[in-house]
Amino acid sequence: MARVVGIGKQSFEKIIKENCFYVDKTGFIKEWWDNKDDVTLITRPRRFGKTLNMDMIKCFFSNEYKDRGDLFEGLDIWKDEKYRELQGTYPVIFLSFAEIKQNNYQDTIAKIKKILCSLYQSFMFLKDWDGLTDEEKNNLKRISEDMSDVTAQSALNELSNYLSRYYGKKVIILLDEYDTPMQEAYTNGYWEELVAFTRSLFNSTFKTNPYLERAIMTGITRVSKESIFSDLNNLEVVTTLSSKYTTAFGFTEQEVFNALDEFGLSAQKGEVKAWYDGFMFGKQKDIYNPWSIINFLDKKEYNPYWAESSSNGLINNLVQKGSPYIKMMMETLLKGEIINVPIDEQIVFSELDYSEDAVWSLMLASGYIKVISADALTGDRRKARMYRLALTNFEIQLMFEKMILRWFIPAKNETNEFIKALISGDIESMNEYMNDVTLNTFSSFDSGKHTSEKKAPENFYHGFVLGLMVDQTDNYIIASNRESGFGRYDIMLEPKDKNNTHYPGIIIEFKVINTRKENSLEETVEAALKQIEEKNYDAELINRGVNKENIHHYGFAFKGKEVLIDGR
Repeated sequence: MARVVGIGKQSFEKIIKENCFYVDKTGFIKEWWDNKDDVTLITRPRRFGKTLNMDMIKCFFSNEYKDRGDLFEGLDIWKDEKYRELQGTYPVIFLSFAEIKQNNYQDTIAKIKKILCSLYQSFMFLKDWDGLTDEEKNNLKRISEDMSDVTAQSALNELSNYLSRYYGKKVIILLDEYDTPMQEAYTNGYWEELVAFTRSLFNSTFKTNPYLERAIMTGITRVSKESIFSDLNNLEVVTTLSSKYTTAFGFTEQEVFNALDEFGLSAQKGEVKAWYDGFMFGKQKDIYNPWSIINFLDKKEYNPYWAESSSNGLINNLVQKGSPYIKMMMETLLKGEIINVPIDEQIVFSELDYSEDAVWSLMLASGYIKVISADALTGDRRKARMYRLALTNFEIQLMFEKMILRWFIPAKNETNEFIKALISGDIESMNEYMNDVTLNTFSSFDSGKHTSEKKAPENFYHGFVLGLMVDQTDNYIIASNRESGFGRYDIMLEPKDKNNTHYPGIIIEFKVINTRKENSLEETVEAALKQIEEKNYDAELINRGVNKENIHHYGFAFKGKEVLIDGR
């Protein structure tokens, strides 16, 4: 009989006691302990079992769970006598930053202090222990929600001191989702302030802490060593590209197929693989995201469970407000094709506003794209390696398509009408509808302080191309910024049915008014149309079998939020 699937359960003890569906990951305990690394940072995409694995480690090592070997009976770790003797023998400090999602620095620090206060409450038996000096007992009382930043930064170090003396054994520290506040700090504009606070907190906790046996931090990203980890030369970093712990997080294909057999879903293996396979850790291929698998086992329906389990807000903003280059590369990915870009595993959030490479690194760490292959390592370790990347699986494909369509919800009717006008050659309607779209949605595509006023319209319309592509891929092959004739066109729509005159070939050229050369939008749009003809952009469509008489040229001229379209 198949076990019950408990959705959202992150308590190892509860899962085992209630005999819920569980894939045995206790081998991770042995692998980590045998590696003997002082401080380990493990990055994996969200909902890949990081919190459950951390809770599992707590249950195994914490002296709060002394004589609770029953939780591990029948699991892989319990086969080793040496590890049976280790169970329940260490003081463990376990905390999570997963809920620190405040939109300003002050509230973020207040939340961290609240977490530290709650942690101390579970060890308040120390205040009655004669082993502490009067000053140390006063230090315990100073741990409050209005404590100073300096007190908060040393709180975990001091707690380690007290616990190690009380139990006569150094402590294990587990910090889950360490980078959640860092992502919020980037999104809300207080990155530098939080970096300074966090650097001191981590240095005190993980570097200058003689009472620390070992520690694990988990997160989605590897934040740059030059920011919060600058003092931690004892840090072992394990990213999605590393060879350690490749099967400890996420489900292997065999684990997924065994689960499908258990739940009477053996016939679904091929479809499940298409939807949810594709993740790769180190050289371990065919890793599945656990969240989608357990939801599929429970509901027995195909849905983008993992992709829709959060707002994906950061990625949404980076793509929506990104450069035309980023949007062009997203077009390539959405067509099922491969992009070739440099990857640097050390995410520098402060660079995301202007570094296109940092965006791909974040998307890879977050699980949205996967590695197809990589260039060989060179002697120059300072250079980022070039990686060939693709969308991870069908679930991610659906997520991005829905994300792009949502950008245009405020003007969906206008957009549909514009597409009809574009195909039919109705210039008057194109102008009317496009100006409506611009007024209704332009602000949501404005790239803000890092993008010039001249570039903002270009970003908007390249965003529009992606939305257009999702709607028209049945009828057109859509490309942008590609060579044809003697230059590079902005947008080309190649009809799939070359004999159907209802779907003409379409070439679009965008131009922002140059006030030094042009006096009006009329002159700008004429320059755009002249460029299409002089550069012979028709060449590619004609070579592919489109009749020259069935090719439409359109020029788009911008001045702020004003748009003028003309064609011939």
